[in-house]
Amino acid sequence: MAEKAWEKAKELIRDERNSMVLLDEINIALRYDYIDVAEVVRFLKEEKPHMTHVVLTGRNAKEELIEAADLVTEMELIKHPFRSGIKAQVGVEF
Repeated sequence: MAEKAWEKAKELIRDERNSMVLLDEINIALRYDYIDVAEVVRFLKEEKPHMTHVVLTGRNAKEELIEAADLVTEMELIKHPFRSGIKAQVGVEF
């Protein structure tokens, strides 16, 4: 499933009508080697249209991805609804 999602992501990234493509939690798939990080880095360097912004989220980004990125941000959890008993919400967490 991760490979199919990556194929769809590449299709969306190649489409220059999309100025931004968000790949939410892709770093999880990369961490567990469901998708090859070298392939992701190669694709982003060689095939991504120049003005298309690609946002990759998730914890523990691989070093190869961090090195290839233009911008890397680390977020710190301050407060989360789960701590108040609110379960994961459709459209927010999944």
